Amino acid sequence: MNSKEMAKLVCHALEEKKAEDIKVINIEEVSVLADYFIIASGTNYNQVQAMADNVEELLGKADVTPKQIEGYQTANWILMDYRDVIVHIFDEENRLFYDLERIWRDGKNIAVEALAE
Repeated sequence: MNSKEMAKLVCHALEEKKAEDIKVINIEEVSVLADYFIIASGTNYNQVQAMADNVEELLGKADVTPKQIEGYQTANWILMDYRDVIVHIFDEENRLFYDLERIWRDGKNIAVEALAE
């Protein structure tokens, strides 16, 4: 599975759990860390964890395992490292505080719908 297909699957998993404000940033030209950052928000602890669980479940069914997952217990910022795709799931307050979209503004914003093309 290539990184674009993986990013599409992650977005689908997030949408299934009613993620808010999903942003996909293509960072392959500005960083060696990954090809895509996917950032999404949840309104509460349970939703943030459910979003992470769904991402892990759907990618697991596609035989993709995470390199690392951090922040699951506190659920204010869950980072899921799938090597070429890094998923950031925030609660609303921490998303505003860390403002990853600003930090990674040199990346290319991709519409979620564009991943299907």
